[in-house]
Formats: sequence, structure tokens, C-alpha cells
Amino acid sequence: MLKKLTALTAALATTLTVVANDPVQLDGAKLGQWTMDYDAAAKLAAKTKQPMVLNFTGSDWCGWCKIMDKNVFAKDEWKKFAAKNAVLVTLDFPRDKSIVPTRYVARNKELQKKFGVGGYPTYVILDSDAKTILGKLGAGRDKTPASFIKEFQGTVRMSAGAIAAYVKQNPGKAKAYRAAIAEVSAAKKALSDWIATRPQRNPENEKKYKAFLGRINTANTKLESF
Repeated sequence: MLKKLTALTAALATTLTVVANDPVQLDGAKLGQWTMDYDAAAKLAAKTKQPMVLNFTGSDWCGWCKIMDKNVFAKDEWKKFAAKNAVLVTLDFPRDKSIVPTRYVARNKELQKKFGVGGYPTYVILDSDAKTILGKLGAGRDKTPASFIKEFQGTVRMSAGAIAAYVKQNPGKAKAYRAAIAEVSAAKKALSDWIATRPQRNPENEKKYKAFLGRINTANTKLESF
């Protein structure tokens, strides 16, 4: 009996760890379940056509990370939503090195660099291709499951899966919907391209910046009308 219990304990230790009083899977992936296995999560996203949430965190030292874990991710409202709508990946940078398996340490650093993450927590939202960045979300003391879900939904509205689902349900609006999405993308790209030129900060460029934001807001408002 003792041998069986010892074997069971060892098996669990290789598959689960605990971060912020919530289990994080070490291997494999399941909708709505945080996992450190990025590769398995990417395969699941491709299979289910669901977006990914990459949680770049310092689970045992980052104050804002702990606030988000407690106020948002530990709540049933978020868990029920995520179980149907998101593939969740924990990319942890803890002080306690035993939390993250050695095989994931270098990979986490690579992903941090790849997605341009400079602070914790950062929530990178990827399309189901595990490549396309739909957006980045941050922490907030007043954030709730409902407010974070709203942010997430606003971000993934332009994901391949969300577009396909809308078009399937509303074939008569498909053309106009795709045009509205293209308008949002073009507006955001115009601002990104302009910022890449490193414009000087002066009254004229501040007016241009506000104009870019106005164009983006107008395009988003049109998209939200669908």
C-alpha cells in the first residue's frame, strides 16, 4: 500500500504544480486549465480553434500577479468562461526555481523575448495559430472576472475562430463584417507604422497621434455594432 501511495505521489508531482493556490498542469493541455506545456497548448488551440492566453508571471513574488490570480483567475466566473473559450498557458519566472521544470526555463525566456514582454504580469493573447498576437492585457487592482472577460472578448473579436463563428451564424453580414475588421486592422497598422518612424514629440505630431486614435476608435465602434 505504501509503495502504491509513493508511486501515486511521484506521478502527481510530474504532472501538476500549484501556483496561487490553483493547480497548473505541467504536461498536456485542456481548455480552461492553466498549463506550462506551451507545445501541447498550441496543438490544442489549433485543434479547437480557440485563442491562447499566455500568462507571463512571477507567481511567488509578483504582487500584481498575485492580485490577478486571486481576484480574476481563481473565480468560478472566469473558470467557467475559460473552459469553453480559451487555452491557458502559464509562463512563470519565479524565485523558487523548483516551481518550473528545468525543461521549460530556457523556452520561457525565448517566448518572453519573442512576444516582447518586459514586465509581469503580461497577458499575451494569441490567435489559434499560436503566432498571431491579437493583443496584450495587463493587471489592475479593480479588475474582476467580468471586466477581464470583456477585455479578452474585445481582443479576440478579430481572431480567426471568432470571425469564422460570426460569419457562420450571420452569412448575410459576412462581407460587411470582414470589411469592418479590415478597417480596424488598417487603422491599427497605420498607427504602428507611424510610430515606427519615431516621430518627434511636438504639437503637430500630437495632433496626428490623436487622429490615429480617433480613426481606430471609429473603426472599433463600427465593428462593435455587429
